[in-house]
Amino acid sequence: MAAPNPISLASGVVPEFGPVETIEAAAAGGFDMVGLWVEPAEWTARHTRDARDALAATGLPLLDVEVVWLKADSSMDDHRKVIDVGAELGARNVLCVSSDPDHARTAARLQALCEHAAPANIRVTLEFGIFTEVKTLATALSVLDRIDHPGKALLVDPIHVDRSGTTVAQLAQVDPALLPYAQFCDAPAERPDPADFDAVIRDAIDLREQCGEGVLPLAAMFEVFPASIPLSIELRSLALREAFPHPALRAAEVARATRAWMEAHT
Repeated sequence: MAAPNPISLASGVVPEFGPVETIEAAAAGGFDMVGLWVEPAEWTARHTRDARDALAATGLPLLDVEVVWLKADSSMDDHRKVIDVGAELGARNVLCVSSDPDHARTAARLQALCEHAAPANIRVTLEFGIFTEVKTLATALSVLDRIDHPGKALLVDPIHVDRSGTTVAQLAQVDPALLPYAQFCDAPAERPDPADFDAVIRDAIDLREQCGEGVLPLAAMFEVFPASIPLSIELRSLALREAFPHPALRAAEVARATRAWMEAHT
């Protein structure tokens, strides 16, 4: 039997808290790993020192840092800073999305980021979703095909799989080497109008549900993921934020529900 998938607290579960609180919530809540949000304009050397100390104190590995958001006019220095912070903290992956409609330029910039991240053994993961210009799995794979670097990777988020019309059968065809980790959550059946950007964002940051509470084909997705890869529990939920204002209690509730679902499906 394969080892159970380690679960990581995604920063989006506790978006109103800083890096130290996120790390401490992940540890108190019983997560195996943690992810951090790095805002380049605001992140300081003090943030790095405090986060490093918190990671050391808790013993939690840093699964990922986010977000490198590629835009036509975004700064590569800012993007490299996210990676540099991740390197200092031992991150395994950096999460990237692209709002640049020029896919060739997106690929070229991701190639450069792969080269920058390589000395730290950080994978550069491209996430697709209808809120970006890389809207589908097929588009993401076409961008990745342009990149000649072993550090390139794909990030799959169940809500974006569903909202983009991507099928589990398509996921099953993805090269497992492109999937160092995956995100995980559930979601309601109602899909936002793809043309309504505000509705799409609200769906993604407020309306996600605990595993098993929604309608996404999570069991089928789980089956096609590479065995034992870490799952970043990306459960952005207004209901959870209101019900569990304390970050550790929120993290504990998310970990409890996630593990209960996993035990029932393995």
